[in-house]
Formats: sequence, structure tokens, C-alpha cells
Amino acid sequence: MTGQAARPAGVGGVFSWAVYDWASSSFNTVIGTFVFSVYFMEGIYGDVTRGTAAWGFAIGVSGIIVAVLAPILGSLADRLGRRKPWLAALVLLTILPTALLWFAEPNTSYITYTLILVVIASVAFELAGVFYNAMLPDVAPPGMIGRVSGWSWGMGYMGGLASLAVVLFLLVGLPGAPGLLGLPTEGAANVRATGPMVALWFGLFALPLFLRTPDRPARTMALGKAIRGGLRDLVATIRSLRHRGSILRFLIASALYRDGLSTLFAVGGLYAAGTIGMTLEEVLIFAIGLNVTAGIGAALFGFIDDRIGSKTTILAALCGLMGFGTALLIVDNMSFFIGLALCLGLFVGPAQAASRSLLARLAPEEEVTKMFGLYALTGKSIAFVGPLLFATVTDVFDSQRIGMTVILALFILGTLLLLTVKAPYRR
Repeated sequence: MTGQAARPAGVGGVFSWAVYDWASSSFNTVIGTFVFSVYFMEGIYGDVTRGTAAWGFAIGVSGIIVAVLAPILGSLADRLGRRKPWLAALVLLTILPTALLWFAEPNTSYITYTLILVVIASVAFELAGVFYNAMLPDVAPPGMIGRVSGWSWGMGYMGGLASLAVVLFLLVGLPGAPGLLGLPTEGAANVRATGPMVALWFGLFALPLFLRTPDRPARTMALGKAIRGGLRDLVATIRSLRHRGSILRFLIASALYRDGLSTLFAVGGLYAAGTIGMTLEEVLIFAIGLNVTAGIGAALFGFIDDRIGSKTTILAALCGLMGFGTALLIVDNMSFFIGLALCLGLFVGPAQAASRSLLARLAPEEEVTKMFGLYALTGKSIAFVGPLLFATVTDVFDSQRIGMTVILALFILGTLLLLTVKAPYRR
């Protein structure tokens, strides 16, 4: 079944699509990483260790749900044609529970309430990414998939930093200096306000995509028939992967090195503090610097992606990650460590952005959304491996430095498998 492509997006449509990355990154940065997750552990749960475990469990549960639903919804969307209605519904399902985090007061009675909202928002957020990514081959002009993917990924890093700056300066405030809006610290109102702020940010900056970016035409089909057909298509596609070696090997390879990147994001700050001796403030500044170089790298490598191909770009990025990653495990001097880490950051964004480009080029036109669903499935299905191995190796050898070699191993395995993938030069 061949799908009808969307009309050309034009400059405005492409930019509006890319702005969605700027919009959505606020959720990961503010809620998932730097602010609300810390507030949950320290303010709501009141026990950092148990709070961390509870938060991690919630994210793990959301990952399992995404792994199950992503390929099913992707297959259904390919049957019905349009992506924007699905994306709109999932964006709403992300921002509504995020806004309701305002009511999560610093009291243990709000633990369950908060975790339920986080699971709902996280599932919707990840599923929205399936439909957003699937729009890439229709949105990007011919020969520019790599650049468009890289630019949008770079905008995502910048959007995360911008939203974090708004939170810090307007709401939470810096040590000894309250936020400019003057929200009270009693009852953690200044921190709880990050929920509505992220919801507003996400919803506001996602609007241009829905207003300006074209979508594929809808197909006239009864919903029940579409569901039954979509499930049959999904089963047939999964079975056919044994005969579509390049796509299958890419899905597995990308799952491995993406797990390495996820582990790096999860434990990099712990390594910087525990082994290199950075303070919390230094780790935060260090993380901001890494996001800046990652965004620059994603944008710059977008041009390279379209010149030399997505597969070669990913391999180059993985070589950079392995080279600078090895050097980082050797040095002890903080200045050298920061310099090498900022260089490593240049290769983080390209590895992610070019992976999206490569799948967009590998996937048959009528199965793009379904393939991005499988991409989410394979990524989530092994997402626990890296953190678990890091914790185990660190504990056994009593060394974070040795534990970090797990990340290098995942990069190496992913690289070796990616080398066997036959990838189109461009599309």
C-alpha cells in the first residue's frame, strides 16, 4: 500500500517542524533531568536514594508502555495517512499532566499522584516523538534530510537550555537570589511552577508545526478496519525484518549505541562529581556547556550528513565519542577533563540526529511511522542494560572509571554492527 506524500513544506513549514524540537526539549530538561526530578527526590519523597529508585521505576514503566504501543500506533497511523492529529493528541496528553504537577506539594502523600502524572506525560511524550520523527522525510527538501534533522536536533539542545534559563531566573532563582517573578519558596511554589511553565512552553512553541507544516492527506477508512489492518501490517513487517537485514541490523545497532548515550547522560554527572571532584554548581555549568557543544555539533554535522551519507556520519560521530571517551577515562586534571568533554559533546548530537536521518532513508515511504515505532521499541527494550551494567561493574571493581568502560563497549558493539548495514547514500 503506497502512501500519498505531503505537499512540499517550504521554508516556513520546515522551520515550524524544527521548532517542535525546541518546544519538546523543555520536558526532558526541566522535568526529567535538572529540576522536577530533583524536587521529587528531595522535596516530595524526602529520601534521595528511595526517591531516585521510585522515579527510575516510573520512567522504566513508561518505557515498557512505549515499547508496546509505539509500533502499534505507528502502523495504524501509516494506514490512516495523517500524523498531525496523533501528534496533537499526544502533545495535549503530555502538557496536561505536566501542568498538573503544580499541585504536587512537598509531602509524601503526593508521591503516587506525582508518579502517575509523570508516567502518563512520559509515555505521551515518547509516543509523540514517533509521529514527529516520521514527518521528517516528507518535510525535508530533496537531499536535505540530514541538514533538517541536524538543525532541529540542535534547536532541541538550545531550547532545553533556554527553558532551563527561564526556570532558573524567573521561577526557582539562583543561590541567594530569588526568581524574578518572586514566587514563594514556602511549599516549594517556585519549583512546582515549573510544571505549568513547561506545559505552556511546550504547547506554545509546538503550535507552528500544526499551523504551518503540511501533513499527508487522510485516507478514508473505518477505524475498526484501520486497526485490524494496521495490526496485520505490523505483524507482517516484523516477520519481514528477517529478510530486510539492513533495517534489522540498524535497529539493533542503534539500540546499542543509543543505550550508551543514555547511560552517558544518566551517569556522566556522577562521574564528574565522584571521580573528577566537581561540585554541584560545577556539574550544572559543565552540563550546560555539553548541551551547547552537542547542539553545535548536531547542526554542523547536518551538512556532512547530506554530503557523505547518514551511516558515515554516525560512524564518524561514534569514532569521536570513543576516542574522546577513552581520553576522558585516562585524565584526572579537571581542566583537561572539561576540555575533552566539551569536544566529546560535539559528537553526541550528530550520532542522534543522523540516526533519525538514516532510518528515514532506509524506511519504505509507506512504512515510515511504523519503522519509527519499531525504532522506539528497540531503543526502549534494552534501555536498562547500560545503567545496570555500569552499576554492576562499578560495584564489583569499586571504580566509576572502570564502570564507564561499559559505555565504550556499547559504542563499539553498535559500531561493529552498523558497519554491516547497507545504507542509501541519500534520499
